[in-house]
Amino acid sequence: AMITRNNTDPTMKLSQSIVLAASLPFTATAFLAPCSSSSRAGTTTALSEAAVSTLDGRKIKGDIQPLNNFLLVKVAAAEDQTEGGILLTGKAKIEKTEGIVVAVGPGRTHQDSGIVVEMPVQSGQGVVYGQYDGTEVNLNGEKHTLIRDDDILVKFDGSQPLSLDNVDVTGDNVLVQVDAKEQSTEGGILIARSSTQESKPSSGVVKKVGSGRIASNGELMAMDVEVGDMVKFRDFAGNEVDIDGEEYSVVRMADILAKY
Repeated sequence: AMITRNNTDPTMKLSQSIVLAASLPFTATAFLAPCSSSSRAGTTTALSEAAVSTLDGRKIKGDIQPLNNFLLVKVAAAEDQTEGGILLTGKAKIEKTEGIVVAVGPGRTHQDSGIVVEMPVQSGQGVVYGQYDGTEVNLNGEKHTLIRDDDILVKFDGSQPLSLDNVDVTGDNVLVQVDAKEQSTEGGILIARSSTQESKPSSGVVKKVGSGRIASNGELMAMDVEVGDMVKFRDFAGNEVDIDGEEYSVVRMADILAKY
């Protein structure tokens, strides 16, 4: 492009600069907007920080965002000693199925009505899930897992230890403190665990009740039990949860046979 350099008309300066920039090669145009060394260093640092995230050893752009009714949980560290103080190493460490929610998806879309069912938890809350639930991922060198909202057994305040006071259940789940009498004979003799493998406790007192299952119209379906009820549920239907050293079972409303 040809530019008349003795043109003194001030209204032409901006357009001339644009034409000049367009006519120069890429390396030359860099001199039209010089930046300080500190600015270039800041840009380089920002780019490197944006690329530090890794998923299963591979670099990713931005944060991982769960979809549908999935949530990302940072798994709690494994216990390296027993209650009696015996140190555990390697595979002997007790892996926990609990952690802190890092991110949640938008929720599940009901297949009939198209209504989006809101997620029952949010980032920062603690959750306990089933032993075989979820897909394990390594995010930035730390163990995480992706689970569905249906996999949540209980949720609790992530800033406090798990306890009965700050724990709650979701959906149509019911938290039952199992009847300890089922673990002993009428004479009070405790039955060994190996003898009870074919018969788990299936009755107890209700301690927490979920909000209920979402119907196709988006409304909550009423729960038929309340805190304090004694209930009988299907054998092997509950998922065991240890809270404050006590044994509890998380049971779905559909698996509760009777109350009394």
